[in-house]
Amino acid sequence: MADKRDYYEVLGVSKNASDSDLKKAFRSLARKHHPDKNPDDSEAEHLFKEVQEAYAVLSNPDQRKQYDMFGHESPGGSPFGPGGFQGVNINLDDLFSGGFESIFSGMFGGGRSTRGRRGNDVLLRHVVSLEQVFEEQDIEISAKLSATCETCDGSGAKSPQDISSCMTCGGQGKIMQQARVGPFVQQMVSDCPDCNGQGKTIKNRCADCRGSGSDLREQTLRITIPKGTEDGLRLRHRGKGEHIQNGQPGDLYIQLEIESHAWFERDGPDLIMALPLGYPEMLLGTEVELPHIDGKPLAIPIPAGSKPSETIIVRGRGMPRRRGRGRGDVTVLLKLHVPPKVNKSMRATLDEMRESFGLPEGDIENAVRREAEDRRN
Repeated sequence: MADKRDYYEVLGVSKNASDSDLKKAFRSLARKHHPDKNPDDSEAEHLFKEVQEAYAVLSNPDQRKQYDMFGHESPGGSPFGPGGFQGVNINLDDLFSGGFESIFSGMFGGGRSTRGRRGNDVLLRHVVSLEQVFEEQDIEISAKLSATCETCDGSGAKSPQDISSCMTCGGQGKIMQQARVGPFVQQMVSDCPDCNGQGKTIKNRCADCRGSGSDLREQTLRITIPKGTEDGLRLRHRGKGEHIQNGQPGDLYIQLEIESHAWFERDGPDLIMALPLGYPEMLLGTEVELPHIDGKPLAIPIPAGSKPSETIIVRGRGMPRRRGRGRGDVTVLLKLHVPPKVNKSMRATLDEMRESFGLPEGDIENAVRREAEDRRN
């Protein structure tokens, strides 16, 4: 094998190159010499195959150690078998996305895979009030979540004697498949179809979990609600998702949903509300106090001569800002309150007011014109 170039030389990296350095060098060279970019170029095809072989060996810790000790004269011959390295089919797009890694995994046997089995993530929605997200606080919630079965300790079997190694994959949980694509042999590692990647078969299943190795149990979780949280924020709890046999549990995501407030609407850190007032309050002015989310009364000054649809800004009394300091504002929209019913006493009072404040019938058109002119200006 004296005619074979050193693998580190092929990739253009030093012997102490990290996994990240190897991957970066491989992707760059593989893109450069890929057959799709160099059609009918036998030299580029040879270099592409050479780069693949170098990366296949050096990206495997065991094979890299063997190569560092013995070079190409490794005991037992080529790690790829008597025929040597045949190349693998790599899509050019995979070289940009990183999808090529799954092709090289498991190439040297032993059921090696880039990722272990993992349970599904679980999404739990929890409703909180606007007052609860005003300040950071810890709360406890209860929910039925997946957990390892206590009866079988997660094995899924009625007893340890009911568990045996899968004959198809030899207990590895993985099988290797080969397929020739053009001039290449593509090798793929996948879950064993007979044991679903578990590496074992169960004769008699656990009666409580029915062989799944997990069940649903009521659990109490302590979560921290960040101050100023907005609707839809997801809090992540690692390992609290679905539990599976011979694999890592998924994660639990708790999505916070903020319930509607009695009078506030929210726009980021700002709060918006409508304030109904009678005509005397708008004409003469007043001050309104309302209970507020920060525990202190919200004082809203109404200037004399206020009109419906005008807004009043109360600075610094909104929600706390999630980033930075300070709070938003409260925007108050004034609305004229019209009583649904008018009794005789009220009608008499209103007739007197109409004589004092009402517009003569001939002046209504002029008033409309002045109002429109004021809006334009």
